[in-house]
Amino acid sequence: MALHDELTAVQRCVDELVRTVGRLERQAGDQLAGVDVRRVRTDTDRLTESVALLRSATAPPAPREQPLRTDLVTIPDTPYDSSLWTNAGDCDDEGLGARDRHAP
Repeated sequence: MALHDELTAVQRCVDELVRTVGRLERQAGDQLAGVDVRRVRTDTDRLTESVALLRSATAPPAPREQPLRTDLVTIPDTPYDSSLWTNAGDCDDEGLGARDRHAP
């Protein structure tokens, strides 16, 4: 059996133990209402956590993300066309940078 299958079998057994201890607590009621029952409950909780830790430790590592490839873009030293920065009249700049208005 593979390690994953073995851990799955252990998980099923621990889950069944937790259910059985729960049924035992409900059926016995006050007869078992002592430190021993709390200890068994704590032990089953610890087993559940331990199996979860084992499963996470043996899980295959997540695939590493490849870094984004960035291509270099050459920016020319020549000045930009000044018409790019003027308001052509067909767009709304909401008053910011307009010649006859200023920002609040």
